[in-house]
Amino acid sequence: MTSITAHSNSMAAGHSTPRGVLLAFASYAVFAFSDASIKILHGTLPSYQVAFIGSLFGFAAIPFLKTRGDEWLDVVRTTNRPLWMLRFACGAIGAICSIVAFTKLTMAEAFALLFLLPSFVTILSVVFLKEDVRWQRWTAVIIGFVGVLVVLRPGFRELSIGHLCAAIGGLSGAVSIVINRALGSKEKRISLYGAVLFGTLIVSGLLMLPEMTWPTAWQWMFLASYGLLGAAGTVLLMSAAKLAPANLVAPPQYSQMIWAIGFGYLLFNDSIDLPMALGIVLIVFSGLLTLARERKRGTPLPAAVVAADTRASFATAQESQAKTPNR
Repeated sequence: MTSITAHSNSMAAGHSTPRGVLLAFASYAVFAFSDASIKILHGTLPSYQVAFIGSLFGFAAIPFLKTRGDEWLDVVRTTNRPLWMLRFACGAIGAICSIVAFTKLTMAEAFALLFLLPSFVTILSVVFLKEDVRWQRWTAVIIGFVGVLVVLRPGFRELSIGHLCAAIGGLSGAVSIVINRALGSKEKRISLYGAVLFGTLIVSGLLMLPEMTWPTAWQWMFLASYGLLGAAGTVLLMSAAKLAPANLVAPPQYSQMIWAIGFGYLLFNDSIDLPMALGIVLIVFSGLLTLARERKRGTPLPAAVVAADTRASFATAQESQAKTPNR
């Protein structure tokens, strides 16, 4: 009887995996539409205000993330207050910087730099978690940074605050992932989400006060699109992580680059030259190579790269707990 039950559970898991992967693709598409909403605003509102209003709409996800054993106050409870506060800060920095990046850069270029997140995770894991990283992952890191140099071409083109903010956004997301790994399974998902949500809300709320303006009707429409779609993407990603292994949920995030190129061409009249295309390919390859190594090692994987990437980072990271390393 036990073997029959185990076989039935295995069959059920097998049937649910394709649905989980499809949900992952859907969540990343929703995130891309959320990010496009920022771009459509064209910087007509301060980035702090966009982040603040987006975080207000982000509260819509909490009822869907709350599980049976959770209490509403678990949004702000934690097993490790210093790490929770660090995630709080990373959430604010990541959200604001990513909004600036999508405002100032083409969507493809912003995503390319934000996709450095897996490389940053590798470096931070060595420094703070004392992971023994071998040559394959260092190769992926080097490829990623070569791709960035090809995209940016320093000395041959003008760099902007958008490029810096995209890099900082990826770094803050990486710090958040490393915090997830340090906390392990002790921290509830709703608490991880709450740290980033309240961090963005409070920090951006204070920063926006000197230049706050009341949005117009069309601005409200895209602010709501940014916030609600970001919340919906987070819920979809969490659902995907429940149905499929994290090592299958994380790689589809790179489909966002297809959406970025499409939106750029159709909506924003963006163009991608050959060097930028080559750099994007190198960065994406670097990220996929890192994910492949993480999968082999059984390490929690980096999560979605979106304008508020750290808001979604708990969804897959908590589904795959670290095992004995096989580096």
